[in-house]
Amino acid sequence: MIHVGILVNPIAGVGGTVALKGSDGESIQLEAASVGGKPRGGERLVRMLVSLGETARQIRWSTWGGDMGARWMAQAKVSATLVGDPAVPSKPQDTVRAAQVLRDSGIDLLLFAGGDGTARDVFNGIGDSVPVLGVPAGVKMHSGVFATTPSVAAEVLTLLIDGGLVSSILRDVRDIDEAALRKGAVKSRFFGELKVPEVGGYVQHTKIGGRENEELAVEEIVADVAERLAGESRPVVLGPGSTLAAIKRRLGLAATLLGVDVWQSGKQIGRDVTAAWLEKNVSSPLLVLSFTRGQGFLLGRGNQQFSPEFLRGVAKESLWVVGTRNKLKSLEGRPLLLDTDDEVLDASFSGLIEIIAGYEDRLWYRTDCRA
Repeated sequence: MIHVGILVNPIAGVGGTVALKGSDGESIQLEAASVGGKPRGGERLVRMLVSLGETARQIRWSTWGGDMGARWMAQAKVSATLVGDPAVPSKPQDTVRAAQVLRDSGIDLLLFAGGDGTARDVFNGIGDSVPVLGVPAGVKMHSGVFATTPSVAAEVLTLLIDGGLVSSILRDVRDIDEAALRKGAVKSRFFGELKVPEVGGYVQHTKIGGRENEELAVEEIVADVAERLAGESRPVVLGPGSTLAAIKRRLGLAATLLGVDVWQSGKQIGRDVTAAWLEKNVSSPLLVLSFTRGQGFLLGRGNQQFSPEFLRGVAKESLWVVGTRNKLKSLEGRPLLLDTDDEVLDASFSGLIEIIAGYEDRLWYRTDCRA
């Protein structure tokens, strides 16, 4: 089950309808409220949740207290785990702290309702450590991290649940100097990048009749992984499969098609290794895997060399999964499956995972221990 964190800026948009060009700063917020300005974050989040419909029940939700999340989840009749409470009134540092606690609770995705200032606070809190999607609710939305509408944010979540093609893209966090804007000057400043899920069709590789050229896509996957491994000092464990065999050959290994091979600092240190060998000789590795076409097994079929004892030493962020869009489409929306003989371990790898689908081309896809 995908775990989504919810965060609302309770004053987002308060200065919009009263022509204050933004909502940053306590004095502007007080002025906006005094002349009838209304915040929009909570109402926009509720719209997104209502658009989700029954799909909301297929998501594990966590949120912050009061107007920063819990109030609106209750209004939409969506159950969520409360992981903290804001100060009253809340400040930007509450958003920073909430984002950090939600991330540390193990969420797969942070969904926030706000504007550019909120995006800045989220970036300051968690950087690009987890994917983030904004529900637009502010006055200024110059950052590239927002869905176009609350209903489009719901569509992205639905695609993640249903196994659709959702790209992983780095998008700018930008904000405008509101004081300068009120004087007629538009000064946009870049603050960083957040990792954002976007609806991802067949947007890269040579296309044949609107479909992916799988051979070229595999070549791009090989090039991407090889480039990313340049200078890697950790042991790199490469699983079975044809795409992995191509990666092994690019790295200069004596590759085994159906075996597990190990590479470190430019040298092959293990060929066609066993579970016992991995447990004894490898710690804190980078693990590169693919999955079975049609069935979608990621762990537990054809790669039993990866024992629970070994896998407990692999951080989720150190698991790289490779696969073309065509291979993902062969799953017909079913999740990538985990069957390690350890339910706790399976649960730790469940959720969303990035798939390397080409050169600098990433997709988000769901993993689960249940079909």
